[in-house]
Amino acid sequence: MPVMSSDDFSLHREDCGEFEDGMPVSSFPDEVNSIEDLDCDCWSEFDSLAEAN
Repeated sequence: MPVMSSDDFSLHREDCGEFEDGMPVSSFPDEVNSIEDLDCDCWSEFDSLAEAN
């Protein structure tokens, strides 16, 4: 499940150490169309959004 950082609204995995506080979100926002739209390295093990869900 993605977590939206409360600092900069970036999306991370729950076990990512790149954010301090965040809110779990049930799905990716409409602006996220591919795995490349996610800036954090915590998503690098996935090849697609379908894998990350």
